[in-house]
Amino acid sequence: MTFGIDRLIAEPALRGPLEGRRVALLAHPASVTQDLTHALDALAACGDVKISAAFGPQHGLRGDKQDNMIESPDYNDPVHGIPVFSLYGDVRKPTDAMMGAFDVMLIDLQDLGCRIYTFITTLRYILEAASRHRKIVWVLDRPNPVGRPVEGLTLRTGWESFVGAGPLPMRHGLTLGELGLWFVKTLKLDVEYRIIEMKNWHPATAPGFGWPLGTRAWINPSPNAPNLWMARAYAGTVLLEGSTLSEGRGTTRPLELFGAPDIDARAVMKEMRSLAPRWLEGCRLRECWFEPTFHKHAGKLCHGVQIHTEDPTYDHQAFKPWRLQALAFKAIRRLHPEYPLWRDFAYEYERSRPPIDVINGGPLLRQWVDDTSATPQDLDKLTLVDEQAWASERQQFLRY
Repeated sequence: MTFGIDRLIAEPALRGPLEGRRVALLAHPASVTQDLTHALDALAACGDVKISAAFGPQHGLRGDKQDNMIESPDYNDPVHGIPVFSLYGDVRKPTDAMMGAFDVMLIDLQDLGCRIYTFITTLRYILEAASRHRKIVWVLDRPNPVGRPVEGLTLRTGWESFVGAGPLPMRHGLTLGELGLWFVKTLKLDVEYRIIEMKNWHPATAPGFGWPLGTRAWINPSPNAPNLWMARAYAGTVLLEGSTLSEGRGTTRPLELFGAPDIDARAVMKEMRSLAPRWLEGCRLRECWFEPTFHKHAGKLCHGVQIHTEDPTYDHQAFKPWRLQALAFKAIRRLHPEYPLWRDFAYEYERSRPPIDVINGGPLLRQWVDDTSATPQDLDKLTLVDEQAWASERQQFLRY
């Protein structure tokens, strides 16, 4: 298959509309061509593209920042001699001065297919600014590595944030280019928008189910996104960022596992199987022990659970990471009613709301976990309505 950036480099006719225009690039470390050349270097080498500026999202153009709310500064690129503007520093929305540095914005970002990933919000902010400033936006499309499945509650009105760009479910099943189409229509943006589409992307095909496994290198789009297996679990394990449980940051398998020094992982897994065995299908769970070197529970031995999606038993359609993680919270709450499960801290610049609610786009999941009488069927009843509505709504934006 061919990604958008590779098509733009290989097909001069696609670059024709860029002639005589100042071009900016929004990119990160995973913005590479098939031969692993960074998009900024590859575009500059074309000779017919005038790169006037570059932009970096959260974690930076070069991926230099490890954790959330660690900001990147603006700087001048020492190789290309252009300004590099940070959209995760003093500002998260591009300023008027930044927008004055280009005529066309090329966006080449590897997404993870999850609403919480902040590159989606950055795309929205760019499109809104481009509409005001009469700029052109192209998305050089890339795969959604977790394919087309839809899962999770839709973000509720009033719960928009930097990790919630709009009324999407946690697993939305769109590419970044398709998300751009959705933003343009739902926000009623008057902007010249184009997708440089991929060729031969088949998200229903094994073994990658969205990612060209075995034919394309995986480059971390953010520091704790080290492989496809993390991406598959992420729509569930990202909820751990709002809890006191470790999500495995500070280990070699972040966001594929969870645990804490004071839980009995075997008991948790047994309770999960008892409550909703169907929510555990499609993957395998394994009891594990780990000691984070940094972040939550650093230097402490944690008893935990690893979610395995990398072996032949993986079932792409059956796997429900959001439900699985919700079930883990529910099991802990049932086993230990007073367990301090929810973390209280400033999360992605939201200081007045519980982080778990910010992450989930509303309080419904937390309320379900904490309600001792609520059942898995109750959560399913809420969620299935949202999932079915979104699966229907998104049809008009699918390009593959």
